[in-house]
Amino acid sequence: MNFRLVRRWPAHPRALRPLDCHLRNPATGWQTASASFNLYNGYSKVTKLYVGNLPFSATEDSVRTLFAPHGSVEKVSLINDRDTGRPRGFGFVEMSNADASRAMQALNGTDFEGRSLKINEAQERERSGGGGGRGPRRY
Repeated sequence: MNFRLVRRWPAHPRALRPLDCHLRNPATGWQTASASFNLYNGYSKVTKLYVGNLPFSATEDSVRTLFAPHGSVEKVSLINDRDTGRPRGFGFVEMSNADASRAMQALNGTDFEGRSLKINEAQERERSGGGGGRGPRRY
């Protein structure tokens, strides 16, 4: 197979970012594939899953137990509200690539403590510059 890189390398050398590549397969022609690439470690072997519509009573251990039959769970993190400290009803689970796709297909839409789960591959969100948008201070 021949590979052709479509995007440029990330600006920061340790950045982990999706890269699009064109793959040339003699049987099917050109195809586009995405993969996470880290300059130091090569291709990322871990996929981060977004787990939404979690019950507020869910704990990291209960979510880990839910995903464990589908493969090894690397990390579980449930998101809490910054001001109140209460759970926000979603979190993230990191698993190996093959295990993550298997878990996503098996668990998406299933009932967990009375709520229907929504499971997708996590998307990296854009970070704003912060600072309130007022610009520099003028004297």
